[in-house]
Amino acid sequence: MVPLDGSELAECVLPHVEAFIKGFNIPNVVLVRVVEPERSYRQEDFTNPHILAEREEHRKAGAQDYLTQVANQLKQQGTIVNTEVLVGRVTENLADYADKNDVDLILIATHGRSGVTRWVRGSVADKILRSSIVPVLIVRAPGSKGGI
Repeated sequence: MVPLDGSELAECVLPHVEAFIKGFNIPNVVLVRVVEPERSYRQEDFTNPHILAEREEHRKAGAQDYLTQVANQLKQQGTIVNTEVLVGRVTENLADYADKNDVDLILIATHGRSGVTRWVRGSVADKILRSSIVPVLIVRAPGSKGGI
């Protein structure tokens, strides 16, 4: 399983995914993107409950288009590249998906933040590492320093 968020940083894991596919003849890879529910406090959102649902559907469609593009780049003979868009909290959804779908390995990129920056912003990769029962391979983004 390869969690992606649409950023170049997250995509730095893709060469490693390709190496795994080639080196271990991996039959299935799943690219996953989580769309977090939008929080809105605008008056029109309360008067028309369909507005938030429409926005979420639009974001899910954009996430699916992105994953499809990445999957097309990764396709190699003998490997099926699936995509999955989840809705909810990122860390919990990724860990639950991996557990429920018998994922063998999670490959994820990290900023490599440490210290106060990591404490304030948090680290999705670190949270997945700590909450998942599936093995996690964390790839540090080029140019990052220290920490996870």
